[in-house]
Amino acid sequence: MDYTLFVIQLLNGLQLGILLFLVASGLTLVFGILDFVNLAHGSVYMLGAFICASLTFALGNFVYALLISLPIVAVIGYGFERLIARPLYERDHLDHVLGTFGAILVMDTLAHMIWGPAGIAIPLPAALDGQTQLAPDIVVPTFRLAIISAGLIAAAGLYWLVNHTRTGMLIRAGASNRTMVTALGIDIQALFSFVFAIGAALAGLAGMLIAPITEASLGMGNNIIITAFVVIIVGGIGSMKGAFLAALLIGMIDTLGRAFLDDIFKIFMSSSVAENSAPAISSMSIYLIMALILFFRPQGLFPPKLR
Repeated sequence: MDYTLFVIQLLNGLQLGILLFLVASGLTLVFGILDFVNLAHGSVYMLGAFICASLTFALGNFVYALLISLPIVAVIGYGFERLIARPLYERDHLDHVLGTFGAILVMDTLAHMIWGPAGIAIPLPAALDGQTQLAPDIVVPTFRLAIISAGLIAAAGLYWLVNHTRTGMLIRAGASNRTMVTALGIDIQALFSFVFAIGAALAGLAGMLIAPITEASLGMGNNIIITAFVVIIVGGIGSMKGAFLAALLIGMIDTLGRAFLDDIFKIFMSSSVAENSAPAISSMSIYLIMALILFFRPQGLFPPKLR
């Protein structure tokens, strides 16, 4: 196995894991605290990419566009909670799925009307559009390192918010017993709106960070939302620690599997069979892991302590 290629793929897996965490963290907050199934979370990821793309061309600077896009996406999340999610809280999960699936169709149509059917490629500033040499034989795109750094900073900020602030204390208390939190005079609806806004901002940030690599495109959130649900099931619904570690695990398994599984299969099968079967098994691997977790540990690997 090529050592250089292995290190590069490890970094790619770390990047994917960080992006998955940004999406899954908001999803697990909403699901774990509000008991609300939000399939439209991936559409916010898409809107974040498109809004950032538009502002990048308007302002001529990707970094400024990202900083301005974050509060815009947070406001979208706040409005989504007030207009769509809140009327569905008292309904069952099937109504949540149907309601948010309808929201996906609406947001995809609005994105099509505003930005058109073609994707938008986002140009990077010169400081990020280059290569960084980590070792004599290891050179990686600078922007990939920026994605990892930004994701880790966002993860640290979220950890601080949830575990070391009064708001975080209320969020954790609301996850444990929302009735008691309401009885203590806390505006639980305002807390729910805040959680939705934070979750939307995190998903939007993931879309903004990946758009310069893949471009902003219609339906780009539909695939990642499925993987994000896998992450929160493996990690434990409502657990920030579980979402982070499971996202890194899933990101590494997916990336390394696509890169090296065919070489492993060639050890005990023909090259043609290995090359044909490896991509399919690699795509299936994260779902097999989820199935095993559901069978042996249905609460997830790192369930929250307060339920």
